[in-house]
Amino acid sequence: MMRRFPRCAAGAALLLICGALPLRAQTYPDRPVKIIVPTVAAGTVDLVARVMANDLGTALGKQFFIENRSGAGNTLGSRDVAHSDPDGYTLLMSSASGQVISPLIYKDPGYDPLKSFAPIAPYAEGSVILVVNPSLPFRSVADLVAYAKANPGKLSYGSAGTGTVPHLTAELFKSAAGVSMVHVPYRGGALSIQDVIAGNLQLTFEASSPLLPHIAGGQLRALAVLSAKRIAELPDVPTIGEAGYPTVLAASWTGLFAPAGTDTAIVQKLNAAINASLQTDATRQALARLGNVAKGGTPQELTDLMIADIKKWTPIVQALHLEPQ
Repeated sequence: MMRRFPRCAAGAALLLICGALPLRAQTYPDRPVKIIVPTVAAGTVDLVARVMANDLGTALGKQFFIENRSGAGNTLGSRDVAHSDPDGYTLLMSSASGQVISPLIYKDPGYDPLKSFAPIAPYAEGSVILVVNPSLPFRSVADLVAYAKANPGKLSYGSAGTGTVPHLTAELFKSAAGVSMVHVPYRGGALSIQDVIAGNLQLTFEASSPLLPHIAGGQLRALAVLSAKRIAELPDVPTIGEAGYPTVLAASWTGLFAPAGTDTAIVQKLNAAINASLQTDATRQALARLGNVAKGGTPQELTDLMIADIKKWTPIVQALHLEPQ
């Protein structure tokens, strides 16, 4: 987690760092910068990335714009960035889904998560929530499990794609609860959420960002949050541990990456701008509205976050024998 320091100090730190950078980094960016999001629009990564893009554009004086390239468990967009010119003008905003889990499932995703990218900064973190269509009689996780056990294979859950955090979390829940449910992968979480709302699916596990407005509006019913503690946005919704499944924990983090070989000075400049923005009340409030908290930190801390998740998810992927769908 990044250090806390006053907003004025954050701005001063950014100016000092920029003053010490090589000429190429001092002039960067001198044209618009593309941030590829490997999910569909309106998903968690996309929504959080748009907050960051706006802040970077303001701080660095050029447009940072989002381009969504979804598919294959977030691997398509990640692969495209991995093979882009390492000039700082094509970046990747991703999560554990694309940078950790999918490379464990897909035999050849087209990139190595630890070697193909230059980590810039961890950005934000949110909770994963289990939601159902409110027309169903499920008022608790116990209700859901009882029905699933009595009707194996009759419940369908959507995910943001094979190899994403929502998919793997659901598989972990199925294993822990001893139930059978049908997986329906999509090209992004927003699409699976819409099908749950429409009644085409019964449930999904998804990050809080795109779910909270639908929960508040009554289009979805939250049964549990998959964090160790209840979240402020849903104080009456129990944790998955309170529901009896303490091992089914998941968080949704986002981070910014550049292709491997990107000038270290450019990485440092972007890192400083991100950390400075995350100190502001406006950015923290924007993230809070999406059910996220500011994270921030160094490139190494983003690498450490990935390594920790690789250690966490690898045995689960192997035990569940997951394959691309």
